[in-house]
Amino acid sequence: MQQDNHSKVIGYLLWIFGFLGAHRFYYGKPVTGTIWFFTLGLLGIGWLIDLFLIPGMDRDADMRFHSGAIDYNVAWLLLTFLGFFGVHRMYQGKWLTGIVYFFTGGLFFIGVLYDFWTLNDQISLRNASQPG
Repeated sequence: MQQDNHSKVIGYLLWIFGFLGAHRFYYGKPVTGTIWFFTLGLLGIGWLIDLFLIPGMDRDADMRFHSGAIDYNVAWLLLTFLGFFGVHRMYQGKWLTGIVYFFTGGLFFIGVLYDFWTLNDQISLRNASQPG
């Protein structure tokens, strides 16, 4: 049974910043998220097209990632807006690296970029490993 672990509302909220690829990272598309980041959403054209592609990306992400105690939407909002402070890592129970991020600006931004690439997989693994 498919769980609704990613939200279209959050997807569209991140789409507002989509010319930087935030919504693509959220839906588990790190390669195109990086391309959007460096090309400003393919010079805005890809960004506008994504307005219509978000429902499909949402459906694919819901099927691909495991639901559980850690909410993808909360984690992604924390990463997107407070990533440098490591709050998204603390939310996942990764207190040590969260504190390291807090004192190093997201491990000098490299850690934040790493988390943009891997956050969905990190959460999915943690949710799959939890009993219930």
